[in-house]
Amino acid sequence: MGIAIEPPLNTASNPVMLSPTRRTFLASALAGAGSALLPRSAMALQVVDLQLILAIDCSYSVDQREYNLQVGAIGDALGQPEIRQAIGEGPSGSIALSLVQWSSEYSQIMALPWTLVTEGNAAAVGQRISKLPRMTADGATSMAAAVYTSMDYFNQSAYQSARRTIDISADGRNNNGPYMPQARDVATANGITINGLPILLEDPTLDYYFKHNVVGGPGSFVEKAIDYEDFRRAIRRKLLREIQFVPVALLDDPNGHYFR
Repeated sequence: MGIAIEPPLNTASNPVMLSPTRRTFLASALAGAGSALLPRSAMALQVVDLQLILAIDCSYSVDQREYNLQVGAIGDALGQPEIRQAIGEGPSGSIALSLVQWSSEYSQIMALPWTLVTEGNAAAVGQRISKLPRMTADGATSMAAAVYTSMDYFNQSAYQSARRTIDISADGRNNNGPYMPQARDVATANGITINGLPILLEDPTLDYYFKHNVVGGPGSFVEKAIDYEDFRRAIRRKLLREIQFVPVALLDDPNGHYFR
């Protein structure tokens, strides 16, 4: 089986790469280089163990039932005892969580604003997520635009953490907007980890694509789901692995248990 590497785009024949929106995303991302731990001014930022953006696929290929399965599974996972315990075991006993719905290059919405999550309120936050309506318009699949938008949301966060992670789920490959490996490289250069949850229902090799084109950064990994019914199991495993407190030094150690 060949390695699924996304081919580079020819910017001369793909003007979207040079669009004002893309230049804004890239300028915002590059402006944060060298300040991975402090995405905004340190004034009055609350320290948490992790800032986590759940970026869920709302493109044409995802029907309403499949959307409901995604948010329902995330909501259920946050109420699980092992995930609540993992949140409470970090040094600050809290994480900051946001949920982004995305489809095409110009369709990303922060459906859940940055929210402080503790062991005590995790189940309630999960219930809130499970009831979120689908807000973004249907469209093509632009994971890369979701990554750039998520980077901007980190810059707007009122929280500070040593770990910043984008948890991106999708049932298809990037087919719209900017080049996905470039978006990954810009994010990781700014100290952001991207983890992936590919849903293999329509593309049985999507996990290979994620591994080589989407995920990156210290401790990054792919947790695949066979279909949308399997998403519930996969998101629980994925969230537990992301939330469990791991010192940054261990994440950066290529010989360490958490290096992937």
